[in-house]
Amino acid sequence: MGLTSATLMILVTALAVGGLVCSALWLWPRLSARTWGAVAGRVGVLAGTQALTLMAIGLLVNNYFGFYGSWGDLLGTHAVPAPGVREGGRAGTLRGEEVRPETNLRVIRTANVHINGNFRRSAGQLKEVMIPGPSTGLSTLAYVYLPPQYFAKEYARTRFPVIVGLTGYPGDPRNLISRMNMPAVAARAIEEGRMPPTVLVLTRPTVAPPRDTECMDVPRGPQVETFFTKDLKEAVARSLRVATTPAAWGVLGGSTGGYCALKLSMRHPEAYSAAVSLSGYFQPPVDATTGDLFGGSRRLREENDLMWRLAHLPHPPVSVLVASSRQGESNYLSTLRFLDAVRPPMRAASLILPSGGHNFTTWNRELPQALPWLANRLTTRAGARPAAPDPELVPAPRRPGPSG
Repeated sequence: MGLTSATLMILVTALAVGGLVCSALWLWPRLSARTWGAVAGRVGVLAGTQALTLMAIGLLVNNYFGFYGSWGDLLGTHAVPAPGVREGGRAGTLRGEEVRPETNLRVIRTANVHINGNFRRSAGQLKEVMIPGPSTGLSTLAYVYLPPQYFAKEYARTRFPVIVGLTGYPGDPRNLISRMNMPAVAARAIEEGRMPPTVLVLTRPTVAPPRDTECMDVPRGPQVETFFTKDLKEAVARSLRVATTPAAWGVLGGSTGGYCALKLSMRHPEAYSAAVSLSGYFQPPVDATTGDLFGGSRRLREENDLMWRLAHLPHPPVSVLVASSRQGESNYLSTLRFLDAVRPPMRAASLILPSGGHNFTTWNRELPQALPWLANRLTTRAGARPAAPDPELVPAPRRPGPSG
């Protein structure tokens, strides 16, 4: 029974409610004596009913926020999946040719994307894939959105820009579809002419579960930064008709994914030219989920602190959008400080809501602006300059006023 299955949720909830009712109406009166056995019984009843209640609440919260997608994620026993399904006698890849399966995306399944309730017309394809990392030994599950133009004859020689979408920690890439509906948001924006046809690669930063690596190359540990700046890009480029220049690649994320998006672009402008951070932070935490990220190196800790980078290192030629809320977000003041510190050639814009919490509801309000903003900063033309700032978003060479 899966961790996120409705059956498990219903079963545990029913047991919790049943346990409370049974203990209140039947067991408790029978355990009212002042004997050691009755006392032990009352303690057991309290412990059992509270455990079931906490389990039901935990499952509900996990299903809502998508912290863990499976028992393996929760228990830290996640194993690298087996090679993808074979189609027509070959290893299933996005191009279909016989290739080394450890270097290309491996297709698990494909579905059509629909918008506006029109199920007769496809708005592109969504492919569930495994992304291998031959140089790092890592791999991860992802979902690739291909816009309808990808399959059109007039675009047969076109190489498309790419946006990598990242969840928070620990995250489940399915949340970018089921909770944020990113493929449909992109399809609608493309259809309405608000963003160019763009390929989306939707995944999570937790590629070495259960550890939260904050997208770092951990000394003597998982090389997650290299996975996202090298392995992922190479696997996508080998498997899809996409542009390979950094000007054609952007990254967007929420919470931990937002920090990762900013860091990957600021530390690696040769990989990503633009980034969007939704409710992201600017310094990596160090706690029980991260372990020692820096191997005792002060320099490494400082280089992964985005505020330190802005104060002490040359600013990279990238464009970033940071989103927060005046009320409800703990990163509001740090977001203003980040914006105030940005100098050319780096460019920054803000999307500040009047109020909104650290949750999918807030990110769903921001995504219809943030996703086109990012797509319009990407270009597949060699030597082309980034697009001008969107007038609806506030550029921030100095401390900006709040924008909505």
